[in-house]
Amino acid sequence: MSAPDDLDEILGTAGPKAAVLAEAMPYIREFAGRTVVIKYGGHAMEDPALADLFATDVVLMRLVGIHPVVVHGGGPQISALMRRLGKEPDFVDGQRVTDAETVDIVRLALVGQVNREVVAAINRHGSYAVGLSGEDAGLIRARRRDERLGFVGDVDHIEPEILHSLFRDDLIPVVATIGVDDAGQHYNINADAVAGAVAEALGAEKLVYLTDIHGLYSDVDDPGSLVSAIDAAGLVALRDSGALGEGMIPKVASCLSAVRNGVARAHILDGRIPHALLLEFFTREGIGTMVTP
Repeated sequence: MSAPDDLDEILGTAGPKAAVLAEAMPYIREFAGRTVVIKYGGHAMEDPALADLFATDVVLMRLVGIHPVVVHGGGPQISALMRRLGKEPDFVDGQRVTDAETVDIVRLALVGQVNREVVAAINRHGSYAVGLSGEDAGLIRARRRDERLGFVGDVDHIEPEILHSLFRDDLIPVVATIGVDDAGQHYNINADAVAGAVAEALGAEKLVYLTDIHGLYSDVDDPGSLVSAIDAAGLVALRDSGALGEGMIPKVASCLSAVRNGVARAHILDGRIPHALLLEFFTREGIGTMVTP
């Protein structure tokens, strides 16, 4: 093998890449064998380029020994399918009214469409992903939230054994957020809540929310007020101050519950940033907002 003509030029391009890999090593060691639950949604799911980068990140995490679980919703896809079938979406206090016909459409959209798409995206990088819903092996037990909302549910119990079984085979579970009650009735459940409940049931190292904002702000009108790290007490104070947007409330509630019930850290990241997961997991600076107990 001949020597390079311009060693400085080679080092100028390769050196920073090598430094990044060296920086990642202690984090790879720290998280190897640990479980991470990722709530996947927003623009990161809808943009094909970002969806492929997300799939790449998740596969890389699995290859370095981390056990990722992907939990997804699909509100826009549900609404689009409802309209195609001639049914206009109806909301009460921001929550989808889900009658008997709508819950079947929700199952079709989440299990039959979105879940298949996420699994396929991951498996383009290797045969690792397995699609599930809360119906499978009793994974998500649900209870009705509010009679006005119909078949909208809250998580009653997570049975994690099927997830542990997939981990033992080095597979990546991809979970659609349909739950069932003891009578076999299906419920549409908020994906943020499911992700938090799964993280608690697994004793996950991290719970990660991919969103369409950079993280939490102490002042929503001030881009410079991003909160990079906060503990549970500080997060309660921030929530109670009214500084958070309505869309952040379910995520914040899940983060608080998770870090109070055995999850080491919760993160709110901007999924529009390419390789957001890798930047958070494997660099010193990280991105977004980290919540600790």
